[in-house]
Amino acid sequence: MAEKFMEWQARFSVGIPLIDDQHKRLIEITNNLYDACRQSGAIYTGFVAALHQTADYVVFHFGTEDKIMRRINYPDYAIHSKEHEMFVKEVLRQMHDYENEKTYAPHALARYLRDWILSHIALTDLKLGAYLLNMKKSGALEKALERFIDAKSQTF
Repeated sequence: MAEKFMEWQARFSVGIPLIDDQHKRLIEITNNLYDACRQSGAIYTGFVAALHQTADYVVFHFGTEDKIMRRINYPDYAIHSKEHEMFVKEVLRQMHDYENEKTYAPHALARYLRDWILSHIALTDLKLGAYLLNMKKSGALEKALERFIDAKSQTF
């Protein structure tokens, strides 16, 4: 069995199940995109579908993080959100290049996603996770996020 392009590791955990589960899904989707890159042919349906799935999920996940950060008045919200914005712009630019048949290397996008996601989780998201866990310890997190998360499906 071939090794995965990206693997979830415990060191990536921010300690918040909702965010960790979304990060795991993002890694899974990036692996799907990489697998699609390995198909033969210049233009292939699997890659296009994986590319759109990746873009859609990135927007969904960043939306979740942004809502949480705004809700808790996260002090580094502007910086963190700007990283999200710049990443989405780059992914959309690369999608546009691919769809308009500009010179494009699908593997380059997969590597960009992997490297950006892992560094963003390891640096920026772990900092957010630590802040959230400190809020949780003080009892302030649940109050700040009440009604944001369905207690039946995702909890802090």
